[in-house]
Amino acid sequence: MKKSVGSRGATVRRSVALPRRLVDDAMGALPPAERANFNGLVKLALTQFCARRKQAEFEAAMARMAADPELRAASRRITSEFERAERDGLDA
Repeated sequence: MKKSVGSRGATVRRSVALPRRLVDDAMGALPPAERANFNGLVKLALTQFCARRKQAEFEAAMARMAADPELRAASRRITSEFERAERDGLDA
């Protein structure tokens, strides 16, 4: 992997082989003004890919927590404690 360092930090230059149809479809999905910027398309695609993976990892972690009996019991205890104090100082 070749790295070049500029004023904005490290830039990685990679050569990739992609099917022509994939490139044509992706470039065609861009607004006309951006179709000449293949590098911008790759950056956008990778940024969106990373965001989707992070979101999927977060959702999986939340699902594991929601299925954990110990965490569910702790959550019920905390909720019960807050429900008792929820209307403190308020007239009914």
